[in-house]
Amino acid sequence: MVAQNGRRVAIVAGCRTPFAKSGTVLKDIAAVELARLAARELLARTELEPKRVDQVVFGQVIPSVLAPNVAREVSLLPQLPRTVPAFSLNRACASSGQAIAVAHDEIVLGRADVVLAGGTESLSDVPILHSRRFAELLVEASKAKSLGGRLKTLAKTRPRDLIPVTPAIAEPSTGLTMGQSAEKMAKENGITREAQDRFALRSHQRAAAGTADGRLTAEIVPLFVPPGYDTVVTSDNGIRADSTLEQMARLKPVFDRRYGTVTAANASPLTDGAAAVLVMSAEAARALGYEPLAYVRAFAVAAVDPGGQLLMGPGFAVPKALERAGLDWRELGLVEMHEAFAVQVLSNIQAIESDRWAREQLGRSGRIGEVNPETLNVMGGSIAIGHPFGATGARLVTTLAHEMRRRDVQFGLVSVCAQGGMGFAMVLERR
Repeated sequence: MVAQNGRRVAIVAGCRTPFAKSGTVLKDIAAVELARLAARELLARTELEPKRVDQVVFGQVIPSVLAPNVAREVSLLPQLPRTVPAFSLNRACASSGQAIAVAHDEIVLGRADVVLAGGTESLSDVPILHSRRFAELLVEASKAKSLGGRLKTLAKTRPRDLIPVTPAIAEPSTGLTMGQSAEKMAKENGITREAQDRFALRSHQRAAAGTADGRLTAEIVPLFVPPGYDTVVTSDNGIRADSTLEQMARLKPVFDRRYGTVTAANASPLTDGAAAVLVMSAEAARALGYEPLAYVRAFAVAAVDPGGQLLMGPGFAVPKALERAGLDWRELGLVEMHEAFAVQVLSNIQAIESDRWAREQLGRSGRIGEVNPETLNVMGGSIAIGHPFGATGARLVTTLAHEMRRRDVQFGLVSVCAQGGMGFAMVLERR
């Protein structure tokens, strides 16, 4: 879809770090460093003249208190002029997809020609907070005028004040964790444990195939692990090529131990990683000699009541994006759907294929479309590859754009569910 001012927006290139389960090989690398690694590699691969970058936009869901504006830290790479402005954003799991959407809008509005967009997350390095009372005591002690005064204030501390407060992956509005919300959806939508496990197994098998034939690893920045830098990581470490349904069936449910169906096997793991995408106006890409992987046709966001079915946002964002793109579901050649949980994907597929759901929820006369398993997540998804919250959207766009070119597919779709009951969808086109 060409904007009214005629400016099309191109996805020129993308790459990412390996995605690793939190607490494993990337645990000692801060999110900002992962972001800088991905961005630096992208600039090197594209051989872009640094002064051409107009803006940097990055997403992060759980920022570090030491580097809260991760995008600015990326823009301060030695490869870039220090005059490049930057800002960070948070649309939960859709953050880096939103960063690409912001890049699109800035280019369409004529405010930029070249934008470095992406996202990062280190779930090995989440901030651990003091209790409110202990924090107040520390502030009070810092204002004391003598050592005795400081000690007197700190003496007020009680053991309960020292209990740390750790971030929870839960809805502030409902108190339910993502996993509990997924269990709720499984029960309400009739999604069985076997169906979830089969979908998860498919994710691992396809990701393993994409790794073995080099399609996934081509997107990955080889990463030398500090402090010795004698270990290099070149692929995602959550993919299990040897997984079986029998192994998955033996795992116990995590969030509802008695009646639940969501397990560690059919949910995405906590993950560390970063991804970056180079976004340009079509004119700039042409002038600089780049052949775009794809163009942004349209995108949309939506939100549902978090107290209902939390992860159904894509079911509302997808038809909105397709409408803005002027397309029907049948015209999509490839679909990349973020796999927070197998039940979340299966529930959204159920909605997309339901006439009743379309009438009652969307006011449409018929269903959105019929999902073809052969063109859905063709190289697996977040269940196998991993899900660094802030980086997943850029990973999905990169993977989709590359596969669209390999298969010469004209239209492709990315969809992401996100905390707060939000959904994000973006349509890409090749020509």
